[in-house]
Amino acid sequence: MERILIIEDEEKIARFVELELGYEGYQVEKALDGREGLALAKAHPFDLILLDIMLPGLNGIEVLRRIRLFSDVPVILLTARDTVVDKVTGLDGGADDYITKPFAIEELLARIRAALRKKRVSSPSPTILTAGIIRLDPVRRECWAETQPLELTKKEFDLLQFLMENKNIVMKREVLLERIWGYDFAGETNVVDVYIRYLRAKIEEPFDLKLIFTVRGVGYVIKDE
Repeated sequence: MERILIIEDEEKIARFVELELGYEGYQVEKALDGREGLALAKAHPFDLILLDIMLPGLNGIEVLRRIRLFSDVPVILLTARDTVVDKVTGLDGGADDYITKPFAIEELLARIRAALRKKRVSSPSPTILTAGIIRLDPVRRECWAETQPLELTKKEFDLLQFLMENKNIVMKREVLLERIWGYDFAGETNVVDVYIRYLRAKIEEPFDLKLIFTVRGVGYVIKDE
């Protein structure tokens, strides 16, 4: 059963859409403000998010920006604002689609089906990467220490994913720099060391484990010990 998160501050609209999606067989959760919606998006895996732009606490564009730091989940924006600037801002910010209120529920359902269909076609078969107690889902872009979700930025996630994909293989700083940051030249490798420190602070220190090992003068390796 596909899971959909509704982030909408107009409670009547949120409840109406929740009921309609329930009738269609979706599992639905809803949030009535931006911060609550962002917290749910971080804490649980969803297959699609319906996101209002005009939200209390944290507006929809900012919620979208923060979601894109850790997830590629399809997002459909719901809004009463129909200007070209709003649409461009939303789509450039990472939204997959945009529908203006008031909308016909049939159109919304069609757009949801299209977004989910596109996701299924573009997503490879999910393979969960593991190293000790750390699990990483490259498709949903989620990471856990045992059952606790980890909050990682996009670069932190990409770096951890690459190291886990090459577990027990020493990765040179230059290779990490090129693969994660796209640099095609040697030098300025300090950014790699900085992000390794970020990962250690979020993963190793809180859970008292050793995951990322330094190979002096070469680079880093994740050892599954």
